[in-house]
Amino acid sequence: MRTTLDVVSALILENGTVLATQRGHGAFAGKWEFPGGKIEPGETPEAALVREIREELDADIEIDGLYRTVEHDYEDFHLRMRCYRTRLASPTFSLLEHRSALWADADALGGLDWVEADIGLVEQMKRDGLVR
Repeated sequence: MRTTLDVVSALILENGTVLATQRGHGAFAGKWEFPGGKIEPGETPEAALVREIREELDADIEIDGLYRTVEHDYEDFHLRMRCYRTRLASPTFSLLEHRSALWADADALGGLDWVEADIGLVEQMKRDGLVR
């Protein structure tokens, strides 16, 4: 049976753009994604998201709500990713784990090399007007 990996991701929105981050290491190094990570045992998804953003971006976020849950099959695991609409609580952040980051509008999102699980999410965000 395939392992299911439960993760959270932050769609950090600002003025019609979203913060996209480029992975700095691991199997998907160089690919673009939305910041976040694994839910630890006993942790709520929201608490995991706040913790992960502090660990990855040294930033605090305000969570506006669950946007969508993405289910995606990779070759060796199944991913369940809860994606939350969020915003930065303060204007600054630092890249502690990612290679790069950018505020992307709808056009810029289409030009990035995304991890597979985020491709459909990016398209849905454009259709729903989360990014312009």
